[in-house]
Amino acid sequence: MFEEMRERRAARRLKPGDGHPLLRFRWWQLFGRSLFYLRLAGGGGHTVYAVDVRHNRTDADGYTNADLYVDGRHHTRSRLPAAFPVPGGKIEVKQSAFGLKRCHYVTPDGLEQCLEPDRSSAEGRRAHLDRAHPALSRGISVVSTVVLLVSLAVLVLQLLEKLTQPAPIAAQIGTFVSPVDLPVWLNITLAVAAGVASTERALRLRFSWLLDGGAG
Repeated sequence: MFEEMRERRAARRLKPGDGHPLLRFRWWQLFGRSLFYLRLAGGGGHTVYAVDVRHNRTDADGYTNADLYVDGRHHTRSRLPAAFPVPGGKIEVKQSAFGLKRCHYVTPDGLEQCLEPDRSSAEGRRAHLDRAHPALSRGISVVSTVVLLVSLAVLVLQLLEKLTQPAPIAAQIGTFVSPVDLPVWLNITLAVAAGVASTERALRLRFSWLLDGGAG
């Protein structure tokens, strides 16, 4: 029942497109635009679906939208999160605070396929790095995860210290003193590093509510 309600809400967000052509990706759109492709066979040929998300643009109500293009022509628009019906399934698009956390083709039996990012986009450049230099790519991925784990650990310790400071709580369980006491500049540096790490993970469409959800 929950899945049916979610699908109905997604369907209500769909608006018909106006047929305008898909614009090519430009270098200055590197961190403000995501562009992904899906190529599906059918009818003796192939149809190319493109999902275009402009992160720095919102509609009149403040929502970010995703646009679906079919063979280079604007077909449908939806507020995020979006679910675009396509032959054999749907394309699901979801946003995080650092980019996209999902852009997948999903079939009714639950099979999922991540769409292919445009080679010129930030996601496409990250995917190219992964193919061309897999060892370096894995190293960057590990560093991103470690930075987020350290940031989370420091945040939890600092929260525990603040939560146990009020007198009624301290009288009951005592006051917790964090073993980590960072200066302001280092706290700011760690927050910035966590944001960069989550952005790197978003370029790979990796998302964890625990790590990336609290990085901002």
